[in-house]
Amino acid sequence: KEECDAIKNKYHLPMDKKIVLYAPTWRDNSYVSAGYTFELKANFRKWKEILGEDTIVVFKPHYLIVNDFNLEEVKDFVYYVDPQEDIADLYLIADVLVTDYSSVFFDYAILKRPIYFYMYDLKEYATDLRGFYLDIHKDIPGEIYMDEETMLKAIKNEVYDYSKLNEFNQYFNNHEDGNASKRVVDILYKAVQ
Repeated sequence: KEECDAIKNKYHLPMDKKIVLYAPTWRDNSYVSAGYTFELKANFRKWKEILGEDTIVVFKPHYLIVNDFNLEEVKDFVYYVDPQEDIADLYLIADVLVTDYSSVFFDYAILKRPIYFYMYDLKEYATDLRGFYLDIHKDIPGEIYMDEETMLKAIKNEVYDYSKLNEFNQYFNNHEDGNASKRVVDILYKAVQ
């Protein structure tokens, strides 16, 4: 709790609100000479309306994103974190993760908290951009949402299939039991003997 409180203080977040971490990735086809840009497709006014006063959003763009975002009208609801900041601390304080095609869900899944996939541009991303390393309709630990309002209502009503998350963790994170570092040290110790 002390560590989470310190992280919330660092980012000037309220202590008593549910936190939705929104961490989208970059798009290959959206860039300027300084780097990649991101066209924000989240209607944060709608997020506030549906998620309610007991929730805030922490918006953390991918570190390659260089453009600014005008969030003034939702400043007490959406808290912007600089893309260059390390996202690891934000996992610890987030109650829910919303992402798209970013690999952040691999790390966040270990916490066994809900993950929602907002893939409004799924067809374009799959065919014209990077595509996928796994079967997103079968392997990812949550539902795909192309409609923002449907996703927000699912978050608000805590509609989430934890069996998908459990299956994902059993397959991809099955060595994350708190003893991974000890196993590595044991292997190294045996190698030098």
